[in-house]
Amino acid sequence: MYTIGNVTRNTIAMVLAGGKGERLSPVTLNRPKPCVSFGGKYKIIDFVLSNLFNSGIKKVYILTQYRAYSLNKHIKESWAKWTGLGEFYDTISPETSSASEEWFKGTADAIFQFLRFIESANADYVAIFGGDHIYKMDISQMISYHILNKADITLAALEVPIEEAKRFGIFSVDEDFRVTAFAEKPQEPVTIPERDTCFASMGNYIFSTRKLIEVLKEGKKKHADLDFGKHIIPMMLERDDRVFAYNFIDNLIPGMRHEEKGYWKDVGTIDSYYDANMDLVNVVPQLNLYNYKWPILTNQSNLPPAKTIFDEEGRRGQSLNSHLCGGCIISGSTVRRSIIGPRCKVNSYSLVEDSILFDNVEIGRHAKIKKAIIDENIKIPDGAEIGYNHEEDQRKGYIVTESGIVVVTN
Repeated sequence: MYTIGNVTRNTIAMVLAGGKGERLSPVTLNRPKPCVSFGGKYKIIDFVLSNLFNSGIKKVYILTQYRAYSLNKHIKESWAKWTGLGEFYDTISPETSSASEEWFKGTADAIFQFLRFIESANADYVAIFGGDHIYKMDISQMISYHILNKADITLAALEVPIEEAKRFGIFSVDEDFRVTAFAEKPQEPVTIPERDTCFASMGNYIFSTRKLIEVLKEGKKKHADLDFGKHIIPMMLERDDRVFAYNFIDNLIPGMRHEEKGYWKDVGTIDSYYDANMDLVNVVPQLNLYNYKWPILTNQSNLPPAKTIFDEEGRRGQSLNSHLCGGCIISGSTVRRSIIGPRCKVNSYSLVEDSILFDNVEIGRHAKIKKAIIDENIKIPDGAEIGYNHEEDQRKGYIVTESGIVVVTN
């Protein structure tokens, strides 16, 4: 663990939250990926924003773009309320704020378009984080590590087995974890010295402010589609700037259990999104939402408590190994190993198993739902069966993944 005083006081954050999330379609057809529900009551973006907030970083710009209304509304109704004098959680979008009114063309181009916010911030460090991953992290420890190394940029790194490394951008490092090379999805990944694992990029960066401004202006002269992984990091390595990797496994948060160390999920596909949600219903989940020393924050609604009703043979309201959100009613039905979002109702004699229900879903009587993701505001008719006959599911217009997850959006 690395800590140096109050390092977050002189830090601002830029959160990249404009992605369409095409691989997560169809649940991203009407919302950006960071605004997709997760764990019932949360949005995906709540995890990085909670990490920043809990780490003491409360000057945060959230860069939105694709179908930004729902995400902007979520930030305004929750995060914007929790800041004090001189603090902010604010959304900015290219269609409303950029002088050129152009869409972001790359991750670094998104930051470049709002360089004036950084130049006027009087901050020593800039944390640039993605808005679409599930994990817990004390970012102040990464900033302290950055300061100790007198780094120009520090890259958050996930230690992965060599057989998985081909799916990531991989850093080559020396014995001091100074980065010597970067390769995107290499066929022959380079391992960490004296280990049989590799350092994969998490897409999260700490920059010294002056260096960030310098390299963005230099890079933009050469590349219209300026990107951190593709252009900025290789350029900084060529210039012999001080580039260091920060091992995420070393990050410790208050109240962390041993099995949580290193937990990080890229929920970029339907399968990975489903698996990460199902992680939560394990008896001892790797991601502990009940750690009140490092809470995951979100919009606190005024919904009533969830309830189960009826207790008679064949018509018993029960929820087993599941998460139920506020306003849910499990009415004479059974829910197993599922995530049930706010204001859902599961009517009598129905069965929901291994499924994820978004906000305000209603399951009719005598329905059977298995291994499904059901989008918000959908009413499943009485007697419907989903997840039992995939050919029939597809005839109804539902998406069925290769692993058998059924996605219902209409």
